[in-house]
Amino acid sequence: MRRRALKTMSLIASAVIILTACSPGDPGNTSTTLKVAYQKTDSFTALDTMLQAAKQEFEAANRDVTVELQPIQANDDDYGTKLALALRSPSTAPDVFYEDTFKIRSDVDAGYLLKLDSHLEGWEEWDTFEDGAKAAGRADDGGTYAVPLGTDTRAIWYNRKVLEAAGVALPWEPRSWQDILDTARKIKANDPTVIPFNMYAGKGTGEGTVMQSFYEVLYGTGSTLYDEETKKWVVGSAGFRDSLAFLKTLYDEQLAVSPAEALDANVWKKVFGEWFPEGKLGATVEGSYAPSFWQDGGSYAWPGYEQEIGVAPFPTQNGQPPGAVSMSGGWTLAVGAGTKEPDLAFRFLTTALNEKNSLAFTVESSQIAVRKDVAADPGYLDANPFVRDVSKLVPVTRYRPATADYPRISAAVQEATEAVITGTRSPGEAAAEYDAAVADIVGGDKTVRK
Repeated sequence: MRRRALKTMSLIASAVIILTACSPGDPGNTSTTLKVAYQKTDSFTALDTMLQAAKQEFEAANRDVTVELQPIQANDDDYGTKLALALRSPSTAPDVFYEDTFKIRSDVDAGYLLKLDSHLEGWEEWDTFEDGAKAAGRADDGGTYAVPLGTDTRAIWYNRKVLEAAGVALPWEPRSWQDILDTARKIKANDPTVIPFNMYAGKGTGEGTVMQSFYEVLYGTGSTLYDEETKKWVVGSAGFRDSLAFLKTLYDEQLAVSPAEALDANVWKKVFGEWFPEGKLGATVEGSYAPSFWQDGGSYAWPGYEQEIGVAPFPTQNGQPPGAVSMSGGWTLAVGAGTKEPDLAFRFLTTALNEKNSLAFTVESSQIAVRKDVAADPGYLDANPFVRDVSKLVPVTRYRPATADYPRISAAVQEATEAVITGTRSPGEAAAEYDAAVADIVGGDKTVRK
């Protein structure tokens, strides 16, 4: 990386010398700069690697264009906040940016995203994207405003040695919430120093709390957060209360992490980097991208993790059909509505998401492929031993409501889980406060009791 950085600095310095030597009327002054904003963290570098490759490829094909990469060092929630601030001003708004699927509709309403339909019509590779993935970039008007990078599913990841030591038969395939609790209790009885079953809760882990935890239990009750038919938010749900009660049981019986650990925004780093490799964690609910942390070159490289880790679907409450539930999210690339170079910005987007770059990103980040050609590539299928297992969850997966109100609703869910695990509210009280918060956010006429 250092050699690459030096090479890039050398190229930039050369460009500055050339531009300085040009006269005001020289064609050298006609160069264009495209600004590309995206998320980067110590444990998430796959996107940076892919965009660096796309920059090199695009600049080689467009000698008069400079791609200015603008990595934003932040977690998911902070990235969204910082990106929104940049998008509000024409002077700071990027031409292309990394966009979470659940933010698309609200950002379209805010006027931040360029409608891409006319550009997509002329892009032959658009046909290689799965229809379900394409839908993630659509807004209420039916137009497409973003192109997907990849998607994911959620599953239970467990330490085979920990479960085996507790007398749990492998492969572990829990059929109900009760099976999870029974297994967690066995692990605790066998070794009280081990965390039996981690499920995120509280505001500290932000969207991870709902995607990797609460929604698995909520949708497993048969309930839902948002009624797509009536276009209203569900309140008064028995499934909502049952879901909070399940989390309360985990935390009250000390089968999960301590409440203080749960409220730490960096608790996931301990999950991947310490507790699993050290045999101090029985299981956790996490995304299909989990192997990217442990594989060679990952942030928490763990040689031999393939033999120690197992994966299982998260079961429905009582084993009722379809038997399992998962959640899917996904990220996209979008073009800023205020860009002065819409055609050029879209061309960079297509370079970044061509087959070669998409394959490299999907493999490095352990994403589920959204391009059919990438999904069929042997390099993708052999990337890690769990690709097929997590891909099988697509038929039972759910997606977050992609509405402008969703971010505030999600925050209210997080607050409800925090109140329950810290003991400040009972599941019923926390659910009632959530119902009141939803009505306040969207208006009582946009809620339905179920």
